[in-house]
Amino acid sequence: MIKIDGHSLDIANLYRLIFEGYYMYVDKDALAKVDESHRFLRDFAANKLIYGINTGFGPMAQYRIDETELLNLQYNIIRSHSSGMNEYLEKDYAKAVLINLLNSMLGGYSGVHTDLIHIIVAMIIEDITPCIPLHGGVGASGDLVQMAHVALNIIGEGEVFCGDTIMPAADAFRLKSINPLKISLREGIAIMNGTTAMTAVAALNVCRATIALEWSLALSACLNDMMQSYDDHYSERLNIVRQQSGQLVIAYILSEFLEDSKRIKSRERLYGQTVEENHIEDKVQPFYSLRCIPQILGPVHDTLDYARKIVENELNSTTDNPIVDVETKNVYHGGNFHGDYISLEMDKLKLVMTRVGMLAERQLNYLMNPAINGCLRPFLNSETLGLNFGFQGIQFTATSTAAENQALSTSNYVHSIPNNNDNQDIVSMGFNAACAAKKVIDNVFEILAIQAAAVIQGIDMLSCKDELSTKNQKIYTDLRDVFAPLDGDRATRNDLMKLKEFMMFNSLQIFFEK
Repeated sequence: MIKIDGHSLDIANLYRLIFEGYYMYVDKDALAKVDESHRFLRDFAANKLIYGINTGFGPMAQYRIDETELLNLQYNIIRSHSSGMNEYLEKDYAKAVLINLLNSMLGGYSGVHTDLIHIIVAMIIEDITPCIPLHGGVGASGDLVQMAHVALNIIGEGEVFCGDTIMPAADAFRLKSINPLKISLREGIAIMNGTTAMTAVAALNVCRATIALEWSLALSACLNDMMQSYDDHYSERLNIVRQQSGQLVIAYILSEFLEDSKRIKSRERLYGQTVEENHIEDKVQPFYSLRCIPQILGPVHDTLDYARKIVENELNSTTDNPIVDVETKNVYHGGNFHGDYISLEMDKLKLVMTRVGMLAERQLNYLMNPAINGCLRPFLNSETLGLNFGFQGIQFTATSTAAENQALSTSNYVHSIPNNNDNQDIVSMGFNAACAAKKVIDNVFEILAIQAAAVIQGIDMLSCKDELSTKNQKIYTDLRDVFAPLDGDRATRNDLMKLKEFMMFNSLQIFFEK
């Protein structure tokens, strides 16, 4: 059971709630704080001009709303902004949005009625998940369009996932005996006016990116092992002289992966030999894609580590406007809904994940070309050269996907376009940034799956499994259980998709629990 209280939700627990069947419960003290906040705001707002309660929204805030229309104002903002287009966000990610919304409201700074909390909990328990369009939000007054669709579902309108079936929200609520929310004060704008959607997507992105980094590191260790690399490029003594913590972490984990290998060569042993030939056949230093793993994946580790902190801060923040502060008996207007923190971190995450894909593609290319690796047949072809093709066709997919990621790596953070009659004159594009990062990470797993298939094929061709380190032997066995040897030519799409899914949902527990 995972407690949801508005201030202690972390990325790992969000992942457990979405993908591992964990249950949640609402903290009673947090629920009491929500009730106190609502009652205070209801009394405080009487005879005062407060944005979003008795004024219009955005540049229309200069218009005072008649007291008889206050509830209609909330329904109108929900319905008018339910204008998103394109495909729906995947159900798992939409469920993360709903959980994040619950946690945000439990902070007790939005003045919402406790009925909202109970309906969100009921939707999560009964597996009713919002249908959230990918296109619409600019990430400045929060995820207005995306969250308008969530609010639309909560009032019993629009479409939802009921289980895995898309149906009208009204039908799903009747089926599960849930009463839609009746607006009581400002629940419409409270649901809409925050970074809830971009933050939920960002949180799952960090999870998936962390798992991708683990697999990239493991496959890099396998590659160094099978190709009989020297041991000094991941040694502590070499890496400690460069003052970068992520590099040291990656080097240390590489050394753990390779510690009992029978194939890794000692540089010290080489120094004890007298070399007389002018042309040395054995490479003194391997290619960068093998030798520079700590220097390449170190920055990825550090970027992920920082992104996790920023996203978890945002998960436990109130990004509404205005903020209802019971303690000071006041209501504060500002811009906590602005999504720059998430937008910037997702752009950075997207860049380093593109780099992970590039490394995997280069390591794959190393295995394909005998002129580079010096010991494997072209394209890891175990059959008749010319007649059979091995991984020749498969490599094209990895290369094209790596290129797509490079194209997707353009920043959203700096692509602000003023809108809303220039009221929103600088915006974050945070939801776009999170969704672009999500696509890049998904692509990376495609490249990693192809690389993984090639690595285990290379191990078979070199007949070196029993000489690998203990950890690398387990990696080989786990991957081989999913992807059969490529003996002769066969269509590999379905096999590769299974391998991709296996890697996406199986953390190696290197970084994921940290």
